[in-house]
Amino acid sequence: MQLSRFTQTVVMPIYNYGSINIDHVYRVPHLVRPGETLSSQDYQQVLGGKGANQSIALARAGSEVLHIGRYNLADQALVHTLIDAGVSPIYLATVTEPSGHAIIQVDDQGENSIILYAGANHSFTPDQLVCCLQTAQAGDWLLLQNECSCTQEMIELAAARGLQLAFNPAPMQAAVKELPLERLAVLFVNQVEVCQLLDLPLEPPPALADLVALLQTRWPTTLVVITLGAQGAASIYQGQLEFVPALPVQVVDTTGAGDTFTGYFLHAWMQGQPLRTALERAVKASALCVQRVGASSSIPYAAEVDAFEQ
Repeated sequence: MQLSRFTQTVVMPIYNYGSINIDHVYRVPHLVRPGETLSSQDYQQVLGGKGANQSIALARAGSEVLHIGRYNLADQALVHTLIDAGVSPIYLATVTEPSGHAIIQVDDQGENSIILYAGANHSFTPDQLVCCLQTAQAGDWLLLQNECSCTQEMIELAAARGLQLAFNPAPMQAAVKELPLERLAVLFVNQVEVCQLLDLPLEPPPALADLVALLQTRWPTTLVVITLGAQGAASIYQGQLEFVPALPVQVVDTTGAGDTFTGYFLHAWMQGQPLRTALERAVKASALCVQRVGASSSIPYAAEVDAFEQ
């Protein structure tokens, strides 16, 4: 259930129950086709995972972030990127399982394809979750993605403790529709994910105006934020639709753009900014992100977003 919004700037922590992945990024002329062997033009190994990326985006936007995540000790040097970004490490833990990792192809048009291995991200068990929120207080925020185990248990625990919940259900799976999504304050989805949640056909994509009544009926107290790629982003809240178009920039790599959007939007919304202002801020940050290579390394700082001009 959503708590009341704040009408003035308030400093509050946000907990992120999120994945930590080691990204293996390959630059290719086009995404590999079935049966094809393709030479990579470049290779990078960097910190990634939707959780880690969103924590970095939140921290660079100006939030106080406590990341709840696990990784293998062998990857500590890369995970230190979180701490360097200003994320609190008090809920970071090492485990014997290999770290989560992703194999990412990025083509010459900036599009990507990703193979994901959960690893340590799926080592959480329900009985361990209480310790992950031991310093959280009612009114604090918790952000989740769908890359860690025990998502349902964490949503229910956090809601029972009076936290405000934001959820990005990626990667989308059929089980997501069984989660207690009515408990969310904010739901972040892309155009495909919102169709899957509402059992709508993907083609042709539904008009945003047609989604308003459906989402208001399904989740009347939840702010639904829809990323639309090259078209921009929209929000549907209390029966009202807001749309902000994407900025025309040269796209180099779309990896991390959605996570950048999530972090910057949520920071602005937590600070009591109007919906349109939060959308515009997030779209601008994403426009900076897609002009750079990499995931966590491409997330801009707040000062860069402030200074960004087309």
